[in-house]
Amino acid sequence: MEIYIVQIGDDIFSIADNYGVPVMKLIQDNGLVNPYNLVLGQAIIIVFPSQTHTVEEGDTLASIANTYDVTLMQLLRNNSFLSERNYIYPGETLVIKYNTNQKISINGFTYAFINKDILIKTLPYLTYLSVFNYRISEGAEIITYYDDSELIKLAKDYGVVPLMMLSVLSLQGDVDIELAYSILLNEENHSRLITNILNILKSSGYNGINLLISIISESNQKIYLDLLTKISIALNNEGYLFFITINPNLTIIDDEISFEQLDYSSISKLVSGIMFLQYVWGRKPGPPSPVSSFTMISDFIDYTVTTAPPEAISIGNPLIAYNWALPYNELNKDAYSLTLNAAIILAYDVGAAIQFDETSQTPYYQYQTIFASTVVDQIVGYIDVRSINAVFKLIIEKALAGSGIWNIMIYYQQIWTLIISQYEIEKILPEE
Repeated sequence: MEIYIVQIGDDIFSIADNYGVPVMKLIQDNGLVNPYNLVLGQAIIIVFPSQTHTVEEGDTLASIANTYDVTLMQLLRNNSFLSERNYIYPGETLVIKYNTNQKISINGFTYAFINKDILIKTLPYLTYLSVFNYRISEGAEIITYYDDSELIKLAKDYGVVPLMMLSVLSLQGDVDIELAYSILLNEENHSRLITNILNILKSSGYNGINLLISIISESNQKIYLDLLTKISIALNNEGYLFFITINPNLTIIDDEISFEQLDYSSISKLVSGIMFLQYVWGRKPGPPSPVSSFTMISDFIDYTVTTAPPEAISIGNPLIAYNWALPYNELNKDAYSLTLNAAIILAYDVGAAIQFDETSQTPYYQYQTIFASTVVDQIVGYIDVRSINAVFKLIIEKALAGSGIWNIMIYYQQIWTLIISQYEIEKILPEE
């Protein structure tokens, strides 16, 4: 696998020719929405299969899978375009295998209203599917927003473990701190919450829960541990999985990286795994900053692996871009979000050259707009395949369990191409 950065004079044809790969494969592997309008500084992934098959008359996906002793899901992973059509055609080339020797788990986060076609295209890449669709309310009742029965069934059909994601967050990411403490500090609410969780698990078909924790700190972790212990015992007794997702709240104070130094040793003994994920939503307050900082994540993981077993830890990746107006002030204090594809398209439209911040391992670019006859400076920050690659190298280096993708509502082929060309995806449930 190689990552190529678009230079002056490059186009999709010259890059494909330079690496000896078909133009269409380069477009497909990167999911390029503007393949003939590349942006200076744009990252392109180039992957090289270890085994391919040229389709012959009479071939079917099942016969090809049988010939090479692979699953249908592996064919779908390695040839994502197959999920969008009903036929294969003589003469076309299918990827059978890549040289992969490291196994990792992938947890995809989604809302229950995800587009079905996107879900079907994404499921072959996942170990777990965490569905953000349940909110704890007053009295430890649980609110469900959307019907997720078809989603749960589809996940299992594709050999993916569905997890009921539970939190005190609204769908917009707002946390109700008063509500959280009313649950944490009341033992009757503990019992009621556990009963409600088990009732939903038994009726829905979920294999367990992923509890999203928003406000845990060194000062309140004891009351969290009390509740987590009770949930853990109840779920284990019924054979359900219990994951938690924690926002590490990484910040810079006096040029030093700061985070809560929690008792992850005790927490890890209660759960099936811990996902560390900095949540991202439709708006981002504060001055311009990287969407994700690799240096901060790396320093944080250096601490956590001294307190908890690495195989219990996963790192989340946020798939989002943000656009800030400059200068930062009270009128321009929030960034608005873009999809990763939209960030690339905008860079092309405004004639921007993409830069790369080595510290955070994230791309960015600047441009100007005219608003009310005034020139306004803008800066866009996002992640790309280089950002994801840095995190996955850290996962392997530290022998962590894997990664989470927040979120999978919009399909980004480049990310999945990186994963499948380098790693074997762990599967808990059998797949066809």
